[in-house]
Amino acid sequence: MLETERLLIKPLNYDQLIKYMAANNSLEEELGLRNSSRIISPELKEALEETFLPNVADKTKNYLYSTLWTLISKTDNCMVGDICFCGEPDEGGNIEIGYGTYEEFRGHGYMIEGVGGIITWTKGQAEIKNIVASTDETNIASSRILQRNKFEENGSGDSKLHWLLSFG
Repeated sequence: MLETERLLIKPLNYDQLIKYMAANNSLEEELGLRNSSRIISPELKEALEETFLPNVADKTKNYLYSTLWTLISKTDNCMVGDICFCGEPDEGGNIEIGYGTYEEFRGHGYMIEGVGGIITWTKGQAEIKNIVASTDETNIASSRILQRNKFEENGSGDSKLHWLLSFG
């Protein structure tokens, strides 16, 4: 588990991902957190079933690169968002991140802080040289999260902006 000023950042194991997907507050109960009203979109449910769960179950993979890392507000004692890696680092040491803040917690800087915490952890992983991310061109808030964490715009295409944070 990682810790920042206001957050605990916890990677979820297989059983916890199952509870996360159920969205019935069983995960919050297990973690001793306040109940949440998070909603699992059909796209996220599909990603959990087809990508996250099989990859976390695969013992040949480092599950930390295949799971959701949930952001927990220390003061509110509840989940406020999630960050994930999009698989293990490639041969060049690149790893992609994705993230989302639960709607009721947007605009409070949680994801700026959460991405910063993941960056700090990632810098300690010898096999990672760069973090990449993509945002919709119209998603100013998501772009701002990356800019505040020193990512540089690294191209665009298909209505997406591509971002890079290099440790070299």
